Amino acid sequence: MASLPARSIAPASKFPVLSKAPLRRPFPSAVTCKAKDAGSAGGLGAVEIAASAGGLLANPVIGVSLYVLRTTGCGLPPGAGGVLGGLEGLSYLVVAGIVGWSLYTKVKTGSGLPGGPFGLLGAVEGLSYLSVLAIVVVFGLQFFERGYLPGPLPGDQCFG
Repeated sequence: MASLPARSIAPASKFPVLSKAPLRRPFPSAVTCKAKDAGSAGGLGAVEIAASAGGLLANPVIGVSLYVLRTTGCGLPPGAGGVLGGLEGLSYLVVAGIVGWSLYTKVKTGSGLPGGPFGLLGAVEGLSYLSVLAIVVVFGLQFFERGYLPGPLPGDQCFG
């Protein structure tokens, strides 16, 4: 068997040394995490949960309301004691609030709302923007085809 040629390694004293000072790291070795915990944001976690739950309920109500408006020319009927109509109006306000909060956050921070618990707030934010787009389209079609938008209270054209 053939032997491999021996290689010589230069002793450490032959390498150029720039400084005899000990090496220092440019950054401290300890790492500090500055991310906020969802629960420690000073109560923002509860607001995120409430907005997520409200948006998850409000967006489907708006979808049904827009479908009824498109097919009948009127929004949802008032229901027993006005509960259904009130839920419809409250849903529009919740979605407007979420979109307003999102726009305010976008202007202040450069990004949208935080993801929230399980990413639900981010999903609700996206659904709310889609609902606003659907509102603009359906209300525009309603106005150009029928010449009116139904009011928030029962009137002569709807449920009066």
